[in-house]
Parts: sequence; C-alpha cells; structure tokens
Amino acid sequence: MRIILLFISLTIFSDTSEFIDKTKDKYNQLAMELWNYAEMGYLETNSANAIKKILKDEGFNVTDQIAGIPTAFVAEYGTEGPVIGILAEFDALPGLSQSNNPYRESLGGDAGHACGHHLFGAGSVHAAVAIKEELKRRNIKGRIRLYGTPAEEGGSGKVYIARDGYFDDVDVVLHWHPDDSNRAHYSSSNGNKSARFKFKGISAHAAGSPQNGRSALDGVEAMNMMVNMMREHMDEEARIHYVITKGGLAPNVVPEDAEVYYYVRHPKRDGVEELFKRVVKTAQGAAVGTETDMTYEVMHGNYPLLPNTTLSTMIDKELRALGGISYNAEEEAFAKKLYSTLVNPDRPLGDQETIKPLRLSSGKGSTDVGDVSWKVPTSGVRIATWVPGTSSHSWQAVAAGGTSIGTKGANLAAKALANSALNLFENPELIEAAWIEHKERVGDHQYQALLGNRMPPLDYRK
Repeated sequence: MRIILLFISLTIFSDTSEFIDKTKDKYNQLAMELWNYAEMGYLETNSANAIKKILKDEGFNVTDQIAGIPTAFVAEYGTEGPVIGILAEFDALPGLSQSNNPYRESLGGDAGHACGHHLFGAGSVHAAVAIKEELKRRNIKGRIRLYGTPAEEGGSGKVYIARDGYFDDVDVVLHWHPDDSNRAHYSSSNGNKSARFKFKGISAHAAGSPQNGRSALDGVEAMNMMVNMMREHMDEEARIHYVITKGGLAPNVVPEDAEVYYYVRHPKRDGVEELFKRVVKTAQGAAVGTETDMTYEVMHGNYPLLPNTTLSTMIDKELRALGGISYNAEEEAFAKKLYSTLVNPDRPLGDQETIKPLRLSSGKGSTDVGDVSWKVPTSGVRIATWVPGTSSHSWQAVAAGGTSIGTKGANLAAKALANSALNLFENPELIEAAWIEHKERVGDHQYQALLGNRMPPLDYRK
C-alpha cells in the first residue's frame, strides 16, 4: 500500500508542476502588476483586488474585508476534508522605489517591493490554483484556503486575522518567502513589539525666552540615550531599533511635539514583553526629567516563529525533488552587474542552483507568521528570487524582483507549496504528526496577541 501511495503522489506532483509551468505567464504578469503598484501596508487596494479577481475567476469563494481590514481576505475552494491554508502577502516598503535595472534608479514613487511580497502573493495564488485543479481532477477530499494578508511590514496584518479566529479550523498552514537562497523554512525568529512614543512640551523662542519652554525633542533624546545605555544590560539575542519621526521644524522654536518610533525584538515571547516594559520606563523617566508629557501607542506585535520538524522535513524533500534555479544568459549578465553593487555578499553567484541543508536556524528578523505558527502547525520554503548575496529591504532586492530572476523563484515556490499541500492531503498521518509536535512545542501557553486589543492601524503608512 505504501508503494502505491508513493506512486500516486509522485504522479500528482508531476502533473502539478507541469500545470504551473504551463500557466506561469499569467502569474508572472500578476507578480509584475503588484510590483508596479508597490502599495504599502493596509493601502494595498489595487494589489488585493488583482489577486481576488483571479481567485474568483478560478472558482474560489472569496470572503472580503476580514478582521476589520479592507485589504484582507480569505479565498477557499472545496467543502470537505482537511483544510490547508496558504499565506499570501503583497505590501511594499516605504522609501525604496527602484527600477528593474542593476543600478540605483528610483522610479519616483514612495515605495518598492524590497521584501518581494509581490512574488509572495503571486506565487501563493499560483500554488492555490494548482492545488485546486488537482483536487478537482482526482476528486480528492480537501479544502484549500488562501489568506490575503496585508501589512506584514510593521502592520501585523496576520495577527488580527489570527486573533479573530480565522485560523481556528485550519489543519496546516504553508507559506514561503523570497530570499537569496533556497531552503525549507525551518527556523525560529525574534518576536517583536513596536510603539510610537510621543512627547508633548511647551514651545518658546529658543533664544529670547528658552526658560519658558520645555522641549519635547529633549524628551525623545533623553529616552534614546537611556535605551542605548540599557543595551549593555539586555540579552545578547535581543534587538532594539528606533527612528525619530518628529523632531521639530525650526531650531529657534523649542519643539512642542516630538515622536520616536521603536521596535523591540527578542527570541522569546515573554522576553519581548519584559524588554518592552523596560523601554517604556525609559520614556517615562525621560518625560519626568525634561518636564514633558509622554504617551505611547503600540503599533504592532509578533510572536516568534514556532518551527515544526515534521512539516519542514517533508517540505525539504519536496523542494529537493524540484531542484534549484538556473539563470539564462540575460539573467546571468544582470546578476553579475547587480552582484558588483553588493556590500560584502555572503553567497557566490550560482548559489541559487542549490538547495541548502535542512538545519534549524534562529532568524534575527520578525514576522507576523509567528502568531499563525503558534495557532496552527506552520512551515514553508525560502526561495532565491534575488541575486545571491542580496540583502532584503535593499534596492537590489527590488530590482531583481522586477525581473525574470524573481518570477522564476516564485514559480519554484508555487511548485513546492502545491506539492507539499497535496502530499498532506494524500497522507493525513503527516497532519496528525505535525499536530502532535505542535502541541508539545506550545505546551500550556494560551495565545494572546502581543498588540493587545487594539484595532488594526489602517493609517500607519499614510
């Protein structure tokens, strides 16, 4: 019986990969449409609509504006059997407008897809449609559910979706992410909590009557100084970063209003909370010392990723069966030019042709996929959509993501996700094993969103 099941699975996967190859032009076009829109978090109206149109045309039942978010949605095909969720992101990053040339060239816009979420969205949709086709063709009992998840970059879109129970009936969640190498997504990450700290002072003439003023900017700077001293006395794995978003408008006016935006990261959920409380104390102390008033608004909060060995091992096998990515002559020439602009690249050209070993790692970044992974067994792949050695959140990532180098990666990701999902539908014992492991890792923890009960910050990028 095992041999027969294996034969059936391999046949399905071959048919699915062939389907993805035959239909890739449509989804490559979708990816480039999203790349051109380059819409930031919670503002991705055109991007979400483009994705939903394809899914509706393909027979998916779309539920719009979930979790109080205009650009969030769920699209489902099938009415019975296990539920496999696939995540799709589509938000861009501010300040990174870039052409698809191998040199720095802004297109004059506000944003760019420096994390490849246009590929993430299009590749996930392609995978969902390919799975749907195979479920229909073979009359397999199963439901495929694509989640349109906006504002991953600092907006925690998935957290609100998870908090509102949209993952409660899902058996497994699959996802992927653009990268500069290929590997199964077998890693933890830092949790993250952010806030805007606003200081209110008293304006006055900075030369004529400084004694009457109280500088809100002094409050910000005093807070920053204390946080920077605190770095010596926090866990080595933790990270804190900030930007001053408002510091005054004229040197001869004592600033009445000032604001600083903080990210606090830690590999443990409780560690995030404790470190964030310490940062709040510095803000409170700064306000007392500068005789200003301070308020803060929590902007987002993400759990650390919870790895799942069962799923990652299975996905690793599927990815290895597919292999890496080969460049044609034009892509090779582009890659060489772009590679010359990289600072200390840690991978050689040609690395995109390989699949990295399955090895548990600890990422320093954060993602709202973390919250999903604490509710449902979750895993996926990272695929080389960028030239090896490229950093995410860079103009080089935007440039490569706007070429066939990016879409080749998205096509490989679609195959890996589709084949993995079909493997789970065909072998429900894998789902059961993933849940056993998941429950062991979660233990007695009861999920509570790090961002509390706040509503989605729909205007955080305006």
